[in-house]
Amino acid sequence: MTNEENTIVCRCSDVTLKELRDLIAEGYTDYNEIKRLTRIGMGPCQGKTCTQIVLRELSMATGKKVSEIENQKNRPPVVGVKLKLISEEAQNND
Repeated sequence: MTNEENTIVCRCSDVTLKELRDLIAEGYTDYNEIKRLTRIGMGPCQGKTCTQIVLRELSMATGKKVSEIENQKNRPPVVGVKLKLISEEAQNND
């Protein structure tokens, strides 16, 4: 196995550097497209560990600066919420 095949980009979704680079080579150069295909950035860390790697790879492949590449769209909740808290809040609003 090559180093690309062993290098994990997204630990939450087990996406390797090879998988990411293969998708980019196939023409997927939008972070959100890659996110939908691989679940990168959708795990418990919400992209805190993989976002910069994905943006760097997209930058190298497209020749754009990282600041020019649209970042992933986060949708609430962006952090875990315990059901107990939701239940308590609902009871407080009654």
